[in-house]
Amino acid sequence: MRGVWIALGLTLFAGMATGIGSAIAFLAKRTNYRFLSVTTGFSAGVMLYVSFVEIFFKGLESLEGRYGDWGHWINAASFFSGMLLIGLIDTLVPAQDNPHETHSEAETMVLHDPSAQMPRPRGSSSQAQGLQENTPHGRKLMRMGLFTALAIGIHNFPEGLATFLAALQDPGLGAAIAVAVALHNIPEGISVSVPIFYATGNRRKAFFYSLLSGLAEPVGAGIAYLALMVFVGGASGMIPAEVMGVLFGGVAGIMVYISLDELLPTSRAYGKGHDSLLGLVAGMVVMALSLLLMRTS
Repeated sequence: MRGVWIALGLTLFAGMATGIGSAIAFLAKRTNYRFLSVTTGFSAGVMLYVSFVEIFFKGLESLEGRYGDWGHWINAASFFSGMLLIGLIDTLVPAQDNPHETHSEAETMVLHDPSAQMPRPRGSSSQAQGLQENTPHGRKLMRMGLFTALAIGIHNFPEGLATFLAALQDPGLGAAIAVAVALHNIPEGISVSVPIFYATGNRRKAFFYSLLSGLAEPVGAGIAYLALMVFVGGASGMIPAEVMGVLFGGVAGIMVYISLDELLPTSRAYGKGHDSLLGLVAGMVVMALSLLLMRTS
């Protein structure tokens, strides 16, 4: 049971990073977009390396031991099923309200500088100065902010499951993935805070909704774990190895999709030159060293 609590704790840490992103938006004198680019690329590097080098083969090992050569087919099917799952979830987010959209320096300036003038909202014909929730633009921004929080929450369900399952199997590996997911969640916190603050002028409310969207990760992990224990859990209270194998294949697919569809494009949007690539390679190197050190310890 101790391993379950460790896994939930790591998942909670990863999810709460949306609050860190919101705090950075409010407290920092200016947003360091190059730093966000490198860290987001770093997160993608960690996820891609650990998915292809560790998690995919953990799933294969469990499935091959149970199904022989058919384990390769089941593992591949699980991998692409994971990609399909997160892809279907992604379709719930209209392109114009994408929660991973980069916000400009002008848009984030007003969050940490009360004297700054609010820029004109995208798609509006009037200045946003003095927007309130009961104005048409304010209501539109509030809906966009809440939808962004909901969309990120939906995205975070499979991310929470990935972190939880990895930590349940190997706490060291789970910690590495939790850090990668946490870095990924920091820009998402900014994405939630910006429209909600423009709509309400309330920093506490913007921070609260940002934090709430991150809670989807531990909540999703907890629900998934309980469901697994009810439907496939053995008498010993353990999830069967072949089920874990299928889940690991799916988790690898989810993480690869997130890296290619969200993290790398976001990293390139925030950065300059080779910032994205430097972060990506650094994430892979750190993950490789971590896995090697865990094997020799």
